[in-house]
Amino acid sequence: MEKKEFTIEGRNAVIEAFRGGKPIDKLFILDGCQDGPVSTIKREARKRDVLIKYVDKERLDQLSQTGRHQGVIAIAAAYEYARMEDIFELAQKKGEPPFVILLDNLEDPHNLGAILRTANLAGAHGLIIPKNRAVGLTVAVARTSAGAINYTPVVKVTNLVQTIEELKKKGLWFVCADMGGTLMYDLNLTGPIGLVIGNEGEGVGRLVREHCDMTAAIPMKGDIDSLNASVAAGVLSYEIVRQRLLGK
Repeated sequence: MEKKEFTIEGRNAVIEAFRGGKPIDKLFILDGCQDGPVSTIKREARKRDVLIKYVDKERLDQLSQTGRHQGVIAIAAAYEYARMEDIFELAQKKGEPPFVILLDNLEDPHNLGAILRTANLAGAHGLIIPKNRAVGLTVAVARTSAGAINYTPVVKVTNLVQTIEELKKKGLWFVCADMGGTLMYDLNLTGPIGLVIGNEGEGVGRLVREHCDMTAAIPMKGDIDSLNASVAAGVLSYEIVRQRLLGK
């Protein structure tokens, strides 16, 4: 369901947004501000695992659309997030083993949008992203996805490691992109699978990588040592597609 991305400014407005259940991606608070209403806002944000950023007044003024932010600005999501059940229902509806893509702290909205587009075209049943330290469903993401955001469920979770372990109980195997891994052609990527793509700079985090069943390396013949996150997601997604079509 589409929603216009917007800022919510002012202490009472932000408190009411939290209490009204609006999907908030990020919260900006004036550094050093600790009065009663701000403490309430921080408490509500922590209940929902919303990322809090402490910034100076100049940054808040830049973000503000009204000029009356009172030291607090919340960034609301442009689109509704899905439930984990939505991913499995889509796989069941298509009669396919689940294929999900997990993104470990991806920060660039254009990468997320491009991965959404690839995920849809490659037949992935959904994306999973962490609540903290990662880009959410912004207007830029929606634009880059070329409409895929309307068809591919995106689920936001508190802890990727915990989510991986829960999904393993549902029969999924997990493979993460890693330059030091096994050549992707030598892995069995058929069946219910979760593909983990890492942060643009650091790749997949150590803890997340350790909870994956396999690590997949993409063959590279050039002079640089890594691929853009969205390109890596595309290459590995289509290796999964190839193996599914050919039965490995």
